[in-house]
Amino acid sequence: MIYRSFGKRFVDIIFSLILLILVSPLLLAILILIRLLMGKPILFRQFRAGLDGQTFELMEFRTMTMATDQNGNFEPDSARLTRIGRYLRSNSLDEIPSLWNVLKGDMSLVGPRPLLPEYTELYGDCFSKRLVVRPGVTGWAQVNGRNLLQWKEKFEMDNWYVENQSILLDLRILIMTLREVLLKGGIMTKNDEAMPPFTGL
Repeated sequence: MIYRSFGKRFVDIIFSLILLILVSPLLLAILILIRLLMGKPILFRQFRAGLDGQTFELMEFRTMTMATDQNGNFEPDSARLTRIGRYLRSNSLDEIPSLWNVLKGDMSLVGPRPLLPEYTELYGDCFSKRLVVRPGVTGWAQVNGRNLLQWKEKFEMDNWYVENQSILLDLRILIMTLREVLLKGGIMTKNDEAMPPFTGL
């Protein structure tokens, strides 16, 4: 299909560039706010598995402090998440820098969310299909439950997306994403617990 082979990447380049330009004032404001309230680093960087399992460095705004316990280990996420960080997460503003990953070709606007490289060998043949496409800033699982889904449910939705991806489906997911962000649907709230690490199915 032409869209899968060439069109999707073209759309990613055009729209990520336009979005980065449009949100640049907001991006700068968040950058300054994080620097003033939390100091350095401003960006959260972490290696994730991308297309064909190749690793890339995902970039997001930092939302947690670097607080450690007496043994030098990081405190629990819930203890380190700041007020500004919670606001950024609840409005998905922490993911704005990921548009740079899209522009570079590490990611797509729409696709399975990128996970840690060490998870790759745990997928099994059934769910490794999610690696044959670029990971996305948003995806089918994100607009159908997001953090409320179990791992197997997420992977099943990722598989469905890979098999059915099209320009109309991507447009539908982007519109649904905007709605989810505005309504904060499926997004982790103050009293929610983060999903446990993936340990296999």
